[in-house]
Amino acid sequence: MNDRPPDRKPLLVTVLVFPGVRLLDVTGPIEVFTTANDFGGRYRVRTVSPDGADVVTAAGTGMRVDMSAAQVPDASDVVVVPGGPEWPSLIKDDTLLDAVRALDARSRRTASICTGAFLLAAAGLLDGRRATTHWRFADQLALRYPKVTVEADSLFVRDGHVMTSAGVSSGIDLSLALVEEHLGADTARAVAKDMVVFMQRPGGQSQFSVRTHSPRAHQEMLRRVLDAVAEDPSAEHTLAAMARRAGVSTRHMTRLFHDEMTMTPARYVEQVRMEAAQALLEGGDDPMATVARRTGFGSPESLRRAFTRNLGITPGAYRTRFRTTDSAGDTARV
Repeated sequence: MNDRPPDRKPLLVTVLVFPGVRLLDVTGPIEVFTTANDFGGRYRVRTVSPDGADVVTAAGTGMRVDMSAAQVPDASDVVVVPGGPEWPSLIKDDTLLDAVRALDARSRRTASICTGAFLLAAAGLLDGRRATTHWRFADQLALRYPKVTVEADSLFVRDGHVMTSAGVSSGIDLSLALVEEHLGADTARAVAKDMVVFMQRPGGQSQFSVRTHSPRAHQEMLRRVLDAVAEDPSAEHTLAAMARRAGVSTRHMTRLFHDEMTMTPARYVEQVRMEAAQALLEGGDDPMATVARRTGFGSPESLRRAFTRNLGITPGAYRTRFRTTDSAGDTARV
């Protein structure tokens, strides 16, 4: 949604930084917004710290700051609140939290990256809202802030004027969603292409892949089979082929999947192929026959049946639904 008037005023992005901030949490969004300027955007990015002093990031890199949070002269279209590995200490920093609240009060959007969600929560900005953070800290967020509904699997969540994102690289996904909100999907796609990243990782998409989210196999032979399926979903992955690859009988292979993966071999293969097909549909315009061939489904009809069975929609409807970055969220603060 682009609800700005057509006067082409600069879009003001204020990035709050502090000692120990995670570097990519800051530079990822900044790269997205400044790259958008090459495609018709008019973003003006400024970095602020609570006291106006330059900071040293968690990576040991010095970062110049434009001004203090209190010196920001005008309202922001977007305030970005990054995270840092020392978030347990940061949420006790009253000066930092006061800066978060002050910037939020004068912003159309407030967006956190990774553990920046803890700063928003500590400042009271997530009370009664849905939010996400890095999967490793989602339980901590829910435990410390029971008024927050934590969606641990989401890449980013939009609730009212507040957006929260998952692990560090998902800040790029969130920022692309904001570019689309401001300038439209075509511009956001151009930025994603220029940065050689996928635009179409919708906010509701899980942080996890099938391979990484599945139980860890204890048997080395089974791990090799799982890796082979994930590396090339289009290859032959019948039960007999997997059993040959592991050097066991088909009966033993079935038992291994049941005991260690809690699913059948066929179900695992279909899940991996579904994930691969979803990625192709989200990120390109290949014909359905090509998508089916590249992901191991073989034919568009088999692809259609799998999507209908697993998602309740056709591949074509899925592609249409995820042509934007939107996560079924709300509009910006007006």
